[in-house]
Amino acid sequence: MERESRGNIILSGFMGCGKTTVGRVLARALRMRFVDMDRYIEERAGKTVREIFADEGEARFRALEAETVRELAKEKCYVVASGGGTLMNPENVRAFREGGGTVYFLDVPAAALKERLKNDTKRPLLQVPDRGAVIDRLLAERRPKYLAGADRTVEAGAPVSVVARRIAEMHGVSLPESAFRTRWPVRRGGKRGKERA
Repeated sequence: MERESRGNIILSGFMGCGKTTVGRVLARALRMRFVDMDRYIEERAGKTVREIFADEGEARFRALEAETVRELAKEKCYVVASGGGTLMNPENVRAFREGGGTVYFLDVPAAALKERLKNDTKRPLLQVPDRGAVIDRLLAERRPKYLAGADRTVEAGAPVSVVARRIAEMHGVSLPESAFRTRWPVRRGGKRGKERA
């Protein structure tokens, strides 16, 4: 529990599971800083994830991702929304844990993920004709690894405020429901894409 009470909160899970949305609400409620890894990488690279994939390939993106993990693992008091494939690499899981972080897997049913991602135009892996089949295949490949890499599993098909509160309680923090209201504006900005809630 020592690691959970003091270290970073790392949100993992399939694309569309709500890592960024939940992460912002959670960080604000816990008065922690928030960072979305994909946005962080985009700002550092000067191009979008989609452009990195197209121009330099997935291997280059994964290298940037691993570098970002090592950097963020050294920070304190962060809620980190990892990329959908970040924690497929055991080295990334290890780096976050060695930095004192706790990994929470946001588990969302496949049907809900397909609904959330049906109009996505940004994620490179989903820009294919049979999106549903790709989601099924990737989820079958990744879910066991998400489970293996997680310290805690969170049922995340619920509303954002409910999921954020569940994670806070697992992290050892009990706050009133009002602390997780999603209608509050989220303050954005900060150095290199980091956000302070």
